[in-house]
Amino acid sequence: MITIHLDGEQTEVAEGAMLASLLKNHPPGCCAAIIRPSTKEERQTGSLSLSTTAGEITIEVAGEVAPFFETPEITDRLAIHWTDRYAAAFGPFSTPLRPARRPHLYEQNDVILGCGGYDPKKSYLIFSKSRHSADHGSDETGGIIGKVVSGRAVLDRWTTGDRIEKITPVVSWADTSRSFTTGDPGLVLEDGMQVVTHVDILAQGYTAGNVTAEAAGTVEHLLLALSSGKFRVGRAASTHILDERLTGSDVPEQYKRPRREGTVTVRTHGRSSGGVYIYQSDVSASPAHSVVGQVVHGIELVKLAKENDVFIVNVQPRRIDMLGLPLPAAKEIAAGNGLAFTVDNETGERIVVSQEPGTTLDALNEKAVSVTTAPLAKVIDLELDDEAAPDSCEIFRRITGLREHDAGVMPLFFKFDDSFLFKPAIPKEVRLHPENVPKDEVPAAALGITNDSRKGAGIVGVRLSANKEFGPTSEPFEGTNIIGKVIDTAKLKGLRERDKVYIREVRK
Repeated sequence: MITIHLDGEQTEVAEGAMLASLLKNHPPGCCAAIIRPSTKEERQTGSLSLSTTAGEITIEVAGEVAPFFETPEITDRLAIHWTDRYAAAFGPFSTPLRPARRPHLYEQNDVILGCGGYDPKKSYLIFSKSRHSADHGSDETGGIIGKVVSGRAVLDRWTTGDRIEKITPVVSWADTSRSFTTGDPGLVLEDGMQVVTHVDILAQGYTAGNVTAEAAGTVEHLLLALSSGKFRVGRAASTHILDERLTGSDVPEQYKRPRREGTVTVRTHGRSSGGVYIYQSDVSASPAHSVVGQVVHGIELVKLAKENDVFIVNVQPRRIDMLGLPLPAAKEIAAGNGLAFTVDNETGERIVVSQEPGTTLDALNEKAVSVTTAPLAKVIDLELDDEAAPDSCEIFRRITGLREHDAGVMPLFFKFDDSFLFKPAIPKEVRLHPENVPKDEVPAAALGITNDSRKGAGIVGVRLSANKEFGPTSEPFEGTNIIGKVIDTAKLKGLRERDKVYIREVRK
């Protein structure tokens, strides 16, 4: 048998076992980080990794590792005792400390061994959040036993109820010739190998028992961007990796902070606006980036990820978006999150078409949510054809709200014979180039959008009968992009002009 470190937990497998034996439920196409053992990598670096309920930090130890770190029961005693703008203290526990009873000057990110009331039996592990002078009950040296070198953003997240759950020595894995990402299930495992299968992110403003909404809008964008549970590396730079799938989105500027190792941001303007960034090293704050979270597990995978890699990512909290859901399902989500639930109408089968508050963190902060519903008979299901018209389908989702939610809306502005025309608001900068234009005949129930070759660009239409001359928006074929089909055509007949029409996308 050989020993493997799987996501920080030690496990034993048979000699000659392959990666597939560890990743039985791993989604196909998703990679894992592999850190091979070597003489260099097996040597301890003089640093300690502390897993806390708010994220992982790394301490570079000053001198010898303090003995209390190696005490088996120490993590049982490391709950947060107090925190303020200058420092945070975990404990108490007993040490042979001899307090000097005088103040010392501490720098940001210093790790201090001190005690309360000058009693060594009430010792604390103290983390300095900013430069300050204080008497922390330390010895005559000032009690500095180390410095936080990564995960610094976690210090500002600590609050009542947080604790240090695990302390492990850091092993060097900087030799990237022996550390890499792979999705190869046939990779033969080696004794001492580290395997990291996923990245966990804690959203800004969300901790156990405490929710704040200072970044609610940008965090909602993060939850949407990573709702698939996968991070797709569109760009891998020396300081960060970038998921570009929602670039081009409008994102509010909310929470500007330095971008530390493991910090997650969303770009708020520029060419990559809407992109999600995870930082591999510390860089300064940027007015174009809002901080939306912190990596609390899997920084190794972030550091090793290459362009076009895809890996599993879990974000806490889960997104609370009820739009498009049947009313019973929405009630179930509210109950599962401990939210008071208010609904406008409960008569018959109803679908949620609006939610207040509209963001997850606001809902959790207020501990309540109210929804507006529509009868199922007035919610129209449709299918979009991304394969034939990817750009037009993406624009349609954007202008109807289907990009952000499972239910969208568009106003009916004209109805004649068996044709129905809708006019959702379309931004001036959006361009609808001809794509998937009809050739011989437009089938019944086809969903079309007028392209930029015609004056009415952006108008959406559906026709209940086939036509060999005009598209669903009553434009010639060359002016029409076919983007999908309407499933619930019978529901169209009851619509009136100026009605708000609620739609849901049915995925194939």
